[in-house]
Amino acid sequence: MHELSITESLLELCEEYAQGKIVEEVHVKIGRLSGVEASLLQRSFETFKENSFICKNAKIILHLQEVLVECPKCHFSGILEKNIFWCPKCEDKNLKIIDGEELYLMRLILQEDLK
Repeated sequence: MHELSITESLLELCEEYAQGKIVEEVHVKIGRLSGVEASLLQRSFETFKENSFICKNAKIILHLQEVLVECPKCHFSGILEKNIFWCPKCEDKNLKIIDGEELYLMRLILQEDLK
């Protein structure tokens, strides 16, 4: 389960960027082609955030991203409904993937310093 190593990296990023502040929300974008199972990532985060003082009470908010493509032949631009990589309009196989392959930390919502 690579979601565990992703969670560990995510918690490290949160601690680095929070700079000592408490994290209330962690927003993560998960592309449909990222290979990450959203429910497993959520469960892993909920389990392992307990080991982080900064993220202990944080909520993880997952933003699921569809696969967006462009066709250079017919100029179709839109969502690829299925993982069949040819243009839904002209059936050309030379699609360019614009979005939906990544997983990244979008934003942190922080509390004020406890001091």
